[in-house]
Amino acid sequence: MARPSAPRYPTETGDPGSGTAAVSRAARRIRYDAATAALDPPFAIVDRAAFDANAAALVERAAGKPIRVASKSVRCRSLLRRLLARPGWRGVMAYSLPEALWLVATGVSDDVLVGYPTAHRKAIARLAADETAATAIAIMIDDVAQLDLVDSVAPTRRPPIRVCLDLDASWRPVPGVHLGVRRSPVHSPRDAGALAAAIARRPGFRLVGVMAYEAQIAGLGDAPDGQPVRGAVIRAVQAGSRAELIARRAAAVAAVREHAALELVNGGGTGSVATTAADPAVTEVTAGSGLFAPTLFDGYRAWRPAPCAFFALPVVRKPSRSTATVLGGGWIASGPAGASRLPTPWLPEGLRLVAAEGAGEVQTPLVGPGAAGLRIGDRVWFRHAKAGELCEHVDTLHLVDGPASVEAMPTYRGEGQAFTG
Repeated sequence: MARPSAPRYPTETGDPGSGTAAVSRAARRIRYDAATAALDPPFAIVDRAAFDANAAALVERAAGKPIRVASKSVRCRSLLRRLLARPGWRGVMAYSLPEALWLVATGVSDDVLVGYPTAHRKAIARLAADETAATAIAIMIDDVAQLDLVDSVAPTRRPPIRVCLDLDASWRPVPGVHLGVRRSPVHSPRDAGALAAAIARRPGFRLVGVMAYEAQIAGLGDAPDGQPVRGAVIRAVQAGSRAELIARRAAAVAAVREHAALELVNGGGTGSVATTAADPAVTEVTAGSGLFAPTLFDGYRAWRPAPCAFFALPVVRKPSRSTATVLGGGWIASGPAGASRLPTPWLPEGLRLVAAEGAGEVQTPLVGPGAAGLRIGDRVWFRHAKAGELCEHVDTLHLVDGPASVEAMPTYRGEGQAFTG
């Protein structure tokens, strides 16, 4: 296979990852090709300068409130440790209890909030049997049936299981209208107070937090490309939802505090760090996707993180002068099926997927002005639609610093870990 040469790379201009100037984007391709010349695609990289710049920008946006890193958006212990060593970052939001146990046991963090309820019986039994883990981990609760499940698995003589109450943050402006994701059944302050009272009465549990994730604000871009009307509607919905949630979250937290001394009130995500941090009821915010800056975060007005994580695929066919075909490429992100979940060819510039074929499991044809200049053996650099899901396809992330690959970091997959529940 022909390998890219390692030419001199021009100095980039502007933001370390923004690509706002043409020379910057071209320089990035040269740097990445040079840094990974010894590697055979497919592989994935993380740009150190862009990652650190995004981490610092998120801390600035949080305005003094600590940020809990969403591990599902990173899925690499080396990067989690790198992040938690930085000022402003504190604790992990895990996406499963087995993952949380692993992160505590391997010393990544002694402060882990599991962002979703668990029904993993073996993990519950391990949590109840390990005082260190029980002290470090809080599990998510939105129903007394979840307490029943824990009691059915774990012995009555156990360290208290720390729990966090999940308050539904969706907006329901009129009956029958639900704007946001369908998460917790706990929506009103009355609901929150009732569940908090039930937890307080229950031996073997300690209520330590409240979480309210405003997905319709944090996870929905308010400036979709080429859709000004849709963008205006999204911004109006977000403004109304934000005002309603500030009042409701404050009342819910007050209702919960009647039954428990809370350690944390968590909210937000990359897309709402600044506005959620400004809510007086919130003590910490969560972020993760903004570190890698997947394509779903290109549609935000307030802040666009620097593209940071990429995967490289090799050109293996030239069906025509104006078409280049890479091997593989069907790295589709979760969520509603559609073009927004497809990977995006990013370097060289001027490439696009073929509508009739999209991104394929074994091959992906590319067209556009950039395709003519590609030769067999060249690399095409793609961006994934969602952050951490990139790591489900590779065993290693290569940390690139300037023209060099400075560290090979195993992903969760590379360490033999697959956390699905």
